[in-house]
Amino acid sequence: MIELKKITGEVQIPAEVAKDIEKNIETSKDFSEKIKNSLNKKITELLEIILAGAVKLKSSDIHFEPEEEQTKLRIRLDGILQDVLFLEPKIFKALSSRIKLLAKLKLNVSDRPQDGRFSILFKETAIEIRASSLPSEYGEAIVMRILDPQNLINIESLGLRKDMIEVFNKEINKPNGMIIVTGPTGSGKTTTLYAVLKKLNNPEVKIITIEDPIEYHLEGLNQTQVDPKKGYDFASGLRSIMRQDPDVILVGEIRDLETAQIALQAALTGHLVLATLHTNDAAGTIARLQALGEQAENTSPAINIAIAQRLISKVCDK
Repeated sequence: MIELKKITGEVQIPAEVAKDIEKNIETSKDFSEKIKNSLNKKITELLEIILAGAVKLKSSDIHFEPEEEQTKLRIRLDGILQDVLFLEPKIFKALSSRIKLLAKLKLNVSDRPQDGRFSILFKETAIEIRASSLPSEYGEAIVMRILDPQNLINIESLGLRKDMIEVFNKEINKPNGMIIVTGPTGSGKTTTLYAVLKKLNNPEVKIITIEDPIEYHLEGLNQTQVDPKKGYDFASGLRSIMRQDPDVILVGEIRDLETAQIALQAALTGHLVLATLHTNDAAGTIARLQALGEQAENTSPAINIAIAQRLISKVCDK
């Protein structure tokens, strides 16, 4: 009998599995061996082991990449993808069906991209999993993004130099203006901005976020998720947020001119605006906003600081 939680997008990692993972998985090699030894288990159990192992290693993503005769399983650790092992097509097909069922993706659709999400409970911690499927030459490629709330850290734990922390703290304590964090996908921009929100979050400050999707749930914040199918995008959402009298606004990503214009106006009219932007460096922020169609004379007085961010690997403790 299928448990109700299994078909409502929630998975509870059994205590014995969590305990075994905690005890026996320290490296990606351990992870690979554990999966190899579990290939004869039920698909539900195999997926639980894959998810729990990835969480234990503090992986940010799990990648299933179909090839001609097998499927490659990879995880991203400290921003770098690492091969784990290859799966037989039969096993991957069953895993992909299980993932799609949990994420509420259409099982009979494999010729177009789909996005969904589900959650797992690992050692009493609820962790969001964002799943994405993409048609590829040899089948559907699936990526699962792991949004572990335990990865939310303080500004002091980000690894910034002391002088940079002083600059950062000075800027985020200003009552208005814009703080833009730039960098490639997966460089930790959202983690940085949530570290700022954790520092600013108190009963005297009203904070509203607009994201796609909501990556971390933080108590005390008003968080909203865009839904383009219903006409609720960053621009329209940000316009509505302005009528809610916020003190601090987080814009998940500036993608178009209208969003940029509203965010800049908010920064100029007494709001502290945090946002991400895809550029290669901090100086490219102005050029990127101009490329979207904004005038330079509107951007310079609004922006407090533009930050370029990269994720670097940590030296192994052992």
